[in-house]
Amino acid sequence: MDRIFLLLAAAGLVLACNPQSYFEKRGEAVDTGTNTLTHGMIVLGDKLQDPYSVDNMTKALNSLYPTKAGEVTVPTTNLYVRFLPADDGEYELLRSLGVEMLDHPVDYEIVTEGDYYQDPDIPEDEITWQYAVVAPDFVFPEGIRYEILDRCHIAEANASTRADGIDWEAVERESFRLTGNEDMLLPVTRGDGAAAEGIKPSGRITILDETSGKVRGVANVRVSCNVFVKFSRTFTDEDGYYQMKRSFTSDPRYRLVFRNQKGFGIGMNLLLYPASVSTLGKGSNEGISVDIDSSSDAALFRRCVVNNAAWDYINACKSDDGTIKLPPSNLRIWILGRLGASSAVMMQQGAGIDNGMIKEYLGEYTKLLKMFLPDITLGLKDCRDYASIYSVTVHEMAHASHFMQAKVEWWDVLINYIMKNYVTSGGVTYGIGTEADHGYCEVAEMWAYYMQSRMYHDRYGGPDVLFGTSSWFYPQIFYDMDKRGVNRYKIFKALDDKVCDRDELQERLVTLYPESKTTILSAFNRYK
Repeated sequence: MDRIFLLLAAAGLVLACNPQSYFEKRGEAVDTGTNTLTHGMIVLGDKLQDPYSVDNMTKALNSLYPTKAGEVTVPTTNLYVRFLPADDGEYELLRSLGVEMLDHPVDYEIVTEGDYYQDPDIPEDEITWQYAVVAPDFVFPEGIRYEILDRCHIAEANASTRADGIDWEAVERESFRLTGNEDMLLPVTRGDGAAAEGIKPSGRITILDETSGKVRGVANVRVSCNVFVKFSRTFTDEDGYYQMKRSFTSDPRYRLVFRNQKGFGIGMNLLLYPASVSTLGKGSNEGISVDIDSSSDAALFRRCVVNNAAWDYINACKSDDGTIKLPPSNLRIWILGRLGASSAVMMQQGAGIDNGMIKEYLGEYTKLLKMFLPDITLGLKDCRDYASIYSVTVHEMAHASHFMQAKVEWWDVLINYIMKNYVTSGGVTYGIGTEADHGYCEVAEMWAYYMQSRMYHDRYGGPDVLFGTSSWFYPQIFYDMDKRGVNRYKIFKALDDKVCDRDELQERLVTLYPESKTTILSAFNRYK
């Protein structure tokens, strides 16, 4: 497997784990103990009896209400199913239908926690079985392989069943007892011995930015928890707070799923899984809070910083001063923890797929790569703190906005230029500024380095930190224009598919803003 494939496939490696990770449980910070974050493959133990299956809930109903045996039918409120998508298209179709999938079964004991699971009967270069809970009237898409594993009854899924005089939470607890899962239940708390009411988990996910000294919420990231087939999912708000919609009478298993509410997905646990998952293990049914900093689990820290940086960038694309085109709503970001170079290849959006050099170097792996294509790859080998990860992320997000305006054909020329220089110069991706099509690189990198500097300054203040000024292209041109009133929104408007080099960029800016002609020409003439 050659070096370029390693660059693209390295996102399948979950690289770091730090046992010094703490959670807040019921208001108290406690060591996670056995819930220390791990990033290997989940190890399953014995199969368990699902207390939520209709059969088991029926047995529990008959045990508590023997006089109603045969009179009350336990309704099917959900189906526990598994899907086997053949490719990215089938996976995304299921997701578009609202199907939330896990790559491992939920009715097995988990011996060792991890971030992913691969069914031993499924080859590693294929998508593994995806487990989900769907409505009983779910219309299964034609052509996608699936199996219905069980019919389930989850009382909160059908409030109308409460009118029949049956305490369904008590039936649920009885089903846990009859199926041998009684040790999972929390103690009864009411003095009359009645079943304790479930609690909707809530909490906060925060991260410390040491450079600014501020603790911020991990914004709009998905928090998911479950007990067997009983799931609840929500997104954090912009300050990191969340509250589940369902209540639990036993401690759920929690996960952070890095598919943001704004649409982008971060990282891959394996090559064929499109969003990283940080499994947090079992936690209180009241909820858990997680406080993250640079000494926390390294993979979790990186994912949360990238999440917040991408979220910040998207919010910065629109202001009273103008707009910048948003990156694609389904943007896919890979985190490459062992590499130092980053890129905005935009392959999921159609760029670079038919590039002859990529095909030549990937050979038989080209088809595999197409199953889950990256848009942005972040090489974070040398990024240890919040600020460095933040700046790299917003740089590549700026490229993604540029792509949306310049379009695929323009981007293909840029990718070909980068690839050619990478191969012929031994890793110098930008070239020296005299090669054919170097203007594409010049325009793209001027914009990305300029936005990297602007957003870094907006976040941290202080003296301007200027990125990219040692290269043969000159992002300083944009810095100078910005200081004199030609702001980022005006600059972005010029970055269309007709602007392929510095001269065309200057001409386009003068045409758009004739009132600022002197400022524009002065900035360009200063850096030659």
